[in-house]
Amino acid sequence: MKILGAIIAGGKSSRFDGDKGAALLNGRALIDHVADGLRPQVAALVIVGRDWQGLSRIEDRPASDMGPLAGLCGALHYAAANGFDAVITAGCDVLPVPIIAQFGIVDGHYLFGLWQASFATALDHHLATQTNHSMRHWIATSGAEINPAPHPFYNLNTRADFMLYEAQQGLAA
Repeated sequence: MKILGAIIAGGKSSRFDGDKGAALLNGRALIDHVADGLRPQVAALVIVGRDWQGLSRIEDRPASDMGPLAGLCGALHYAAANGFDAVITAGCDVLPVPIIAQFGIVDGHYLFGLWQASFATALDHHLATQTNHSMRHWIATSGAEINPAPHPFYNLNTRADFMLYEAQQGLAA
C-alpha cells in the first residue's frame, strides 16, 4: 500500500501567540519534529495549508479557514490524484507521532489517522451538505475506527502547553 503523509497545518495559531509550527523545540521547529515522526511510515510527505521548506504544499479543500477537516479533504484528493492508496495525517502541534498501522484514528487525538484515499468524494459531500465541519463529527459520520493510543499525546496549542512540554521532556532552557 502506497501511503502519503500529510501534516495538517493551516490554522492561525491564535491561541499560541505566534507561529506554533515554527516554534523551536530542542533547536528545531515543531513541524520538523512531526515530519520526522511521519517519514518512516510514508512514501511521500506533504504539508497542508501553509508553506514549509522541504515539503510540498497542499491546499485545504474546498477552502481555507474551514478547520482541519478541509486539510484532510485536500490531502485525500491529492493522494487519490497522485496514486496513493491512503493518507496518514498528523497535526503540526501534537507529539509524539505514533506509528499508525490501522485505518481510522488514534484514540487521544483525532488528527492522527490513516484514511483511505477513496474517502475523498465522501468527504467532499460531507463538507458540502453538513453544517458541522468538525473532525469529531466527520469521524462519527464516516464510521472511522478509533484505535488504541500507544502512549499519551501532548497537544501544544498554547505557549503554556509548549513550555510545560519542554519542561516535562527536560528541554527547557
